[in-house]
Amino acid sequence: MGKGKTKGARRLTKKEIKKRILDLMERHASTEFDVKDIFRTIQADTHPAKMLTMDVLRELVLDDYLSTDERGHYRYAVRSQVMEGTFMRKRNGRNSFIPDDGGKSILVCERNSGHALDGDRVRVTMLARRPGHTREAEVIEVLKRARETFVGKLKVGHDYGFLITEGRALANDIFIPKDLLGGGQTGDKAVVKIVEWPDEAKNPIGKVIDILGKEGENNAEMHAILAEFGLPYTYPKKVEEAAERISADITPDDLKEREDFRGVTTFTIDPRDAKDFDDALSIRRLDDGLWEIGVHIADVSHYVKEGDIIDREAQQRATSVYLVDRTIPMLPERLCNYICSLRPDEDKLAFSAIFTMNDKGDVLTWHPAHTVIRSNRRFVYEEVQNILEQNGEASEEDLHQPGEHPARVEPGPDGKPVGEYATELITLNRLAKLLRKRRFAQGSIGFDRAEVRFEIDDQGKPISTYFKVAKDANKLVEEFMLLANRSVAEKIGKPGKGKRPKTFPYRIHDVPDPEKLEKLSAFIGKFGYRLRTEGSKTDISKSLNKLLEDVKGQKEEDLVETIALRAMMKARYSIHNIGHYGLMFDYYTHFTSPIRRYPDTMVHRLLTRYMAGGRSVNADKCEELCEHASAMEQLAAKAERASIKYKQVEFMAERIGQEYDGKVSGVTEFGLYVEINENKCEGMVPLRDLEGDYYEFDERNYCLRGRKRGRVYAIGDPVRIRVARANIDRKQLDFALVATEEPTPAAPKAKGRGRRGPKAKRSPKK
Repeated sequence: MGKGKTKGARRLTKKEIKKRILDLMERHASTEFDVKDIFRTIQADTHPAKMLTMDVLRELVLDDYLSTDERGHYRYAVRSQVMEGTFMRKRNGRNSFIPDDGGKSILVCERNSGHALDGDRVRVTMLARRPGHTREAEVIEVLKRARETFVGKLKVGHDYGFLITEGRALANDIFIPKDLLGGGQTGDKAVVKIVEWPDEAKNPIGKVIDILGKEGENNAEMHAILAEFGLPYTYPKKVEEAAERISADITPDDLKEREDFRGVTTFTIDPRDAKDFDDALSIRRLDDGLWEIGVHIADVSHYVKEGDIIDREAQQRATSVYLVDRTIPMLPERLCNYICSLRPDEDKLAFSAIFTMNDKGDVLTWHPAHTVIRSNRRFVYEEVQNILEQNGEASEEDLHQPGEHPARVEPGPDGKPVGEYATELITLNRLAKLLRKRRFAQGSIGFDRAEVRFEIDDQGKPISTYFKVAKDANKLVEEFMLLANRSVAEKIGKPGKGKRPKTFPYRIHDVPDPEKLEKLSAFIGKFGYRLRTEGSKTDISKSLNKLLEDVKGQKEEDLVETIALRAMMKARYSIHNIGHYGLMFDYYTHFTSPIRRYPDTMVHRLLTRYMAGGRSVNADKCEELCEHASAMEQLAAKAERASIKYKQVEFMAERIGQEYDGKVSGVTEFGLYVEINENKCEGMVPLRDLEGDYYEFDERNYCLRGRKRGRVYAIGDPVRIRVARANIDRKQLDFALVATEEPTPAAPKAKGRGRRGPKAKRSPKK
């Protein structure tokens, strides 16, 4: 039996665990330890000992004896009187300071925040700690502003105006002298730059640098969302003019250096509203019974040269941004929608990954190649899905999705399947399913959920909602894109024996936070589920997949999925390859979307360079570009979520007083978040509106608990709500509870794994 599990072995006490941890940290004051290191070193071998250790670690962090970072690493907290770090502003005035050493955040009350703004780099001094009170700091210097421009609504008086902001970045409105208003009027949405903030002044002084339009106008509101996150909402005229000068002609010299695929059956498969087609698939049967599959990607790097004006703008943007009603492209429209886009019935230059596969889905050979292609057909996902369903090739799960499904159609007299290019699509689908099955057998993790989308009228007004669900047609494309991305990464990352890999941008995804995994394991145990937290990466990922499968159709499904997602790290770009945990690939990159992602363009250039025998590029510069692209990706995602939230509030604002069935989707100390079943719009039931009891927030069990009557509200609970308020400025919906189920315990013990039923899924960004 393992150590600590022998019958009759004495359990470690909390006092002993605390002493062992402190002894360890004091002996190795400059060393970082992860949770597993600590378990092993202090000999916390049993599950109760591990849970007690987690409690002690939390207390030691709270008491400032230890510091921890986002990766779940712990170290001895050696704090100086003066520190540097990041200032984070909160609406309630209880701001915080995040030290550079990754330690616990420190309270900065509004009176001690100086003129610091949200995200600023600051220098603070520690205040003397009062017994029984939280440790506090005071800002003594702003080292670097996170931002200088702000978005809000103008309120203009006779001789001056104010910019009123809704975000948390500013505690006070921006004062704007009359001569700096730029013609702005009350009610205008505007972008204002802070030009001065005297020490004695309560308000910063600013000037209007752009008028976006009137409050409530769709364009003004969408531009305001982009400006709020520092994202561009217009395209520089000089860059567009440079794009207009690029020739779309394909010259004889271009063709000499390329493999010609214009005679091979090729098509694109994209969303209905797509305009930039950056990938296409080709397929042909080879003489020996094998399949040649081409993954063809728009050859952006042929037209956009490194360092030119278009490249500099694309590098700064790093990504296209997708709001509810529009796309803000990374490249000028002439390039992304016309010259580079793989439009049907037009000769196009591509950078391709060409695979030879057998009927079992095995890749026998592959090579990258610059090609010229001609797409025979532009498909949308729904068309491909209908062809698959008509021919009995769709997954059973797809057939159980809501909506109409075409009836099964028998093959024609020639025995061929029904539909345009049906034979090719069916073959690709079968191969994709084999690739997907193998990927999940190797531990790839399947987080999939339905996404809400809006039908928008000509004025940008939301008129209805629908759910975006990944079906076989989507997964078909996804699997071949994953195959191309992985193959390109392996080609550079595994150069062969005796050779060093050259500098290259990888798409990496770190292993889950060990502390969060332990929390998840402890929590789901209350429902009767189990999760491995130790063993190989594959062991843990397979256990996580089993958990996600087991909770399907259960009341606690959303709760378990939410906590599991929180344990996962964010994928990012880096030249330092650690593999992609979510996909369970040792090597992975982004090669397949250079029209909308700058790292893909980097990959194209470097792959071309290295195929020609070129030397490795500067690692520091490449890593800097990777970090910038990762940061811009996160900003773009935040802007997308903000636009969805705005349209949700706008949509529900016309439904004040209406009642809906929903479920609790989140629990905080401020109240309950509820998601409406029929449209996925989410709002809050404020704690003040929960009448009849005094509710306490149980953070560990993700619920609100009534002190007197024991009523518990937990994630996943069914509720009926009435739409009470809609604040479009704050993108905020308030609901009121109409009726609830009888009181239920927060975490009922389940005897078995329960029912399994089909459920819409969504996968995280890869």
